[in-house]
Amino acid sequence: MSENIRLLEVNKLSKKIFLSNGKELQILKDISLSASSGEFISILGISGSGKSTLLKCISSLLRPTSGEILLKGVDPYHINNFKLSRLRREDISFIFQSYNLVPSLPVLENILLPLRLSGKKMNTQLVKTLLDRMNFNANLNDFVSTLSGGEQQKVAIARAIITNSDIIFADEPTGALDSKSRGVIFNLLRELADKGKCVIMVTHDIELASQTDRALILKDGKIFQELVNPRGEELYKILDTKIL
Repeated sequence: MSENIRLLEVNKLSKKIFLSNGKELQILKDISLSASSGEFISILGISGSGKSTLLKCISSLLRPTSGEILLKGVDPYHINNFKLSRLRREDISFIFQSYNLVPSLPVLENILLPLRLSGKKMNTQLVKTLLDRMNFNANLNDFVSTLSGGEQQKVAIARAIITNSDIIFADEPTGALDSKSRGVIFNLLRELADKGKCVIMVTHDIELASQTDRALILKDGKIFQELVNPRGEELYKILDTKIL
């Protein structure tokens, strides 16, 4: 593989929200990290530690209160809407925990939608091959609103993969899947990283996280620990509620 390229830089990121009583709640505190092509990074932590908020901030979906984020050298919060839309269409993909599909469109059109918006070539056979590999059981013409949660999640994952973007942000991508499907999806993401994509995944699944290149453990909105080539037993020990 060619030399890895730095695709994400995060410097001193913090995020506060303002409550209805006028008080502030600090969600993220002074986080710095980087990620390169060919890397598969997992983000773990107990509920409320800031995992999903961090993923949204570093992927251009939620403006941080302070700090700098560079996606392929560009700060998504300091460019105009046209350039931001192009960045999201061409350079990054996001697998949403809530799927974020269009209920009024069938499976195939949901998956092809990002390609249509960016004017890229659409390959229906590639979609079929990808879904077959995921053991997708519904029909391409079925409306996504009729699908189970697990099947909707596969559609959302296929939509993110088919765009061939350099960075894939995944928020609990295997959360609604059975153990067999979890393994299939993880292997797909692992292959993409091995081919040079950058995959950043929020997960509660320690078994899967132990197969990533780096694990970032969040605690109280900060990076509590970073493990290179994490082992399952290390992660179980750190994530024990007695520690966190």
